[in-house]
Amino acid sequence: MRDWLSHRVRASPNATALILASTGESWTFAELDSMVEETAGRLAALGVESGDHLGVVTETRVASVRLLHAAMRLGVTLVPMGDSLTAGELRSQAETADVTAVVCGSATEGRAVEAAGDAPVVSVDPPATDEATALEDASPESVEPASRELDDPQLLLFTSGTTGDPKAVTLTIRNLLSSAVASAFRLGFDPADRWLVALSLHHMGGIAPVLRMPLYGMTVVLRPEFRAGPTADDIERHEVTAVSLVPTMLRRMLEKRGTLSESLRVVLLGGAPASSELIARCRNYSVPVYPTYGMTETASQIATARPKEAFRNVGTVGRPLYWTDLTVVGESGTPVERGETGELVVSGPTVTPGYYGDSEATAEAFCEYGLKTGDAGYLDAEGRLYVLNRVDDRIITGGENVEPGEVVDVLRSHPEVRDAAVVGVPDPEWGERVGALVVPGSEEVTRDGVEEYARERLAGFKLPRIVAFADELPRTVSGTVKRDAVRERLEAVAEGEDEEAEDEAVDGEAEDEAVDGEADDEKAEGGDEGVGGDESDADANDESDEPAEAGEDEDELAEADADTDAEADAESSDGDDSADGDATGESPE
Repeated sequence: MRDWLSHRVRASPNATALILASTGESWTFAELDSMVEETAGRLAALGVESGDHLGVVTETRVASVRLLHAAMRLGVTLVPMGDSLTAGELRSQAETADVTAVVCGSATEGRAVEAAGDAPVVSVDPPATDEATALEDASPESVEPASRELDDPQLLLFTSGTTGDPKAVTLTIRNLLSSAVASAFRLGFDPADRWLVALSLHHMGGIAPVLRMPLYGMTVVLRPEFRAGPTADDIERHEVTAVSLVPTMLRRMLEKRGTLSESLRVVLLGGAPASSELIARCRNYSVPVYPTYGMTETASQIATARPKEAFRNVGTVGRPLYWTDLTVVGESGTPVERGETGELVVSGPTVTPGYYGDSEATAEAFCEYGLKTGDAGYLDAEGRLYVLNRVDDRIITGGENVEPGEVVDVLRSHPEVRDAAVVGVPDPEWGERVGALVVPGSEEVTRDGVEEYARERLAGFKLPRIVAFADELPRTVSGTVKRDAVRERLEAVAEGEDEEAEDEAVDGEAEDEAVDGEADDEKAEGGDEGVGGDESDADANDESDEPAEAGEDEDELAEADADTDAEADAESSDGDDSADGDATGESPE
């Protein structure tokens, strides 16, 4: 198999392949093929050959598109690396992936040179240092498209690293081709599509449309950077029909422009859970949203919901894609019944063969049912998938298991809450306490209001005991919540609350001592007042002996929560069933 662009140029050479959103400049497939041929020839002249690992540290630009297809033409494994990473982070990735050369631009040259080690550095811009070679200075060699096998590696993509050091995921031509075909089956296919790429080209969400462009014969509209208002305007200006976004991007675009262009037929929404409020807004404003669940290890989508399904079953990410098998596995390692929560395990032709150079991590990632995603979720009776949270994110408080995703669902359903993240905060007595970082939708949201709302919908042990507010949740560039950052913020809040409680306890002891002293004085005066003094003394002692241990307060609170839950259950069983369904039916991606 040759590179896909070499096939497309024969089928529809004059169709538009690429548009640069900022200028409107466009290229046909024939023109793009000529540019890719030139780039491949220059790389070959500099010694890049089939089987090499070519690191790329460039921002989103036309040169990046050329490199993606040139690598496939040369039979080279491309290693996209984040253009915002530090030199040390880039060095770690370059070493992990065994890169044989690094391509950079003027904005990344300094870091690329520092990170490359002994590997040569090539710049798509005029170099600023002697350590980098200008790609334009190399005379292009004649290149014959490499013949590839389906199981040949095409990409090494790094995981987001939110649960440890990023690993290099191997994606083969089979993985990428299977994902492209299965995605077309779910989203629909039209060669007249124009797909706006506003995501980074070192993540699968940005790379996928660029690689699929020649397969589908569609046009890619490339936007170098995301800005909410202008990105929404680009959709209308260039008559875009499809776009990949993370929820934060879509929300900001809707806040800026109210709705999106009627030209859209697909808004593929992934990378992070989409709130029920966001899905409802898409429904109300006729935004064709397709909530999706995927990961780098599966070359993008695992499951995707079509708009009607997403609107009717808020929180679902739909059913698994064609050829993809998904199993929910319990703690015993065996499949669970539908409706039961467990770890999601996926198998099929889109699944990576493993992590490059890390056989131990690869072995740990797979079981007899396939790749362990590390995500917790469940399938409903109709086979629709609901993703709750990372398995490792499960909170254990006082011996009870709490799924953060369930708590997040409840908090997000609050009419004045825009977003929320829930993590376990270390606690010496309970092991962990449930903590919530909340993004308010208005100034009227208070901690008491959030707690009261949650108390009506969650069992006592699931209630957030630590609540803090933020303008935005800390996220990675791919939209994943940085849980460590959330936890650090909540730990600081908890520490402050503990210190405040200690100060109040000290003040209370001082008041008790003062009361005791007055009582002793009265007792010394004798007579009838002495009897009154004895009573005052007893009262003071009774008060000072009230609960001294925080655990007793927590126990009483848990019992009160349990009573409240029991009353709520009794009330819901006598009333409208829809109230109970709303409380439990929403699960984010």
